[in-house]
Amino acid sequence: MSVYQIRVKGHLDPRWSEWFDGLHITNEPNGEALLSGYIADQAALHGVLAKVRDLSLHLISVTSVHPDQQEGSGDRGAEV
Repeated sequence: MSVYQIRVKGHLDPRWSEWFDGLHITNEPNGEALLSGYIADQAALHGVLAKVRDLSLHLISVTSVHPDQQEGSGDRGAEV
């Protein structure tokens, strides 16, 4: 299992967390939402990204982070 941060444009209601496989949703002041948490494997990551696509969300970045950096690391990772 790896920890990922998925950044999208726009805010999401925290109730979407369950639909995004339990990822934690943080709405940031800059108008972006950060989905973060453990994702089992690459297949599960692609499943979450398919949900982002299906909702027509603007994907900003996907970052694999060390578990200690899960929230508020400031590292934006790979821009999409």
